Amino acid sequence: MRKVLYIILFALFCSFSNPSYQIAVLKYHGGGDWYANPSSLTNLITFANESIKANIQSKYATVEVGSLEIFNYPFIHMTGHGNVIFSQHEAENLRNYLIGGGFLHIDDNYGMDPYIRPEMKKVFPELDWIELPFSHPIYQQKFSFNNGLPKIHEHDAKAPQGFGLIHEGRLVCFYTYECDLSDGWEDQAVHNNSQATRKEALQMGANMLQYVFIGKK
Repeated sequence: MRKVLYIILFALFCSFSNPSYQIAVLKYHGGGDWYANPSSLTNLITFANESIKANIQSKYATVEVGSLEIFNYPFIHMTGHGNVIFSQHEAENLRNYLIGGGFLHIDDNYGMDPYIRPEMKKVFPELDWIELPFSHPIYQQKFSFNNGLPKIHEHDAKAPQGFGLIHEGRLVCFYTYECDLSDGWEDQAVHNNSQATRKEALQMGANMLQYVFIGKK
């Protein structure tokens, strides 16, 4: 019954008949810097509205994991460098959000990986991360990424990887690892990335939004 209630709430709050919608950054506990990259979503929204006509509200929201307000936002972005802790209530709330139609993008800003994996296991104990093939539609929207995620920053000289959690055939969570994707969305002066690198990052971000909102190939 509770699951049904959440799905109804999601349908009410996230009606796609509305020509404009808002996305959000996820605030979590544990000490990790959930607030990292403050200019990233603003720049991604601007780029997506221009390049794929996404019509996303220019100001993004901040939402806590355990809040019912999470159901207001059909796309939520999560990032940080450190620890993440979900309470039982928060894990259940996030699960209901995701199975009710929501989408979570997690971007490891270098250092989050050992913490986010066990916390997401609380959310979906029955699911394992699957590395998405480069042919997956998330890489093949308006912009083609035939080699998968772009590498924005070097840390351990590892190739970037995109992992997914798939619930009943639907990709509900996309995890970008060894990539620093949202660093590439930030203002150019923050990391001094080249214009070419920033463009790749923004194009991949726009692909994610197009995959979620506009149409999946």
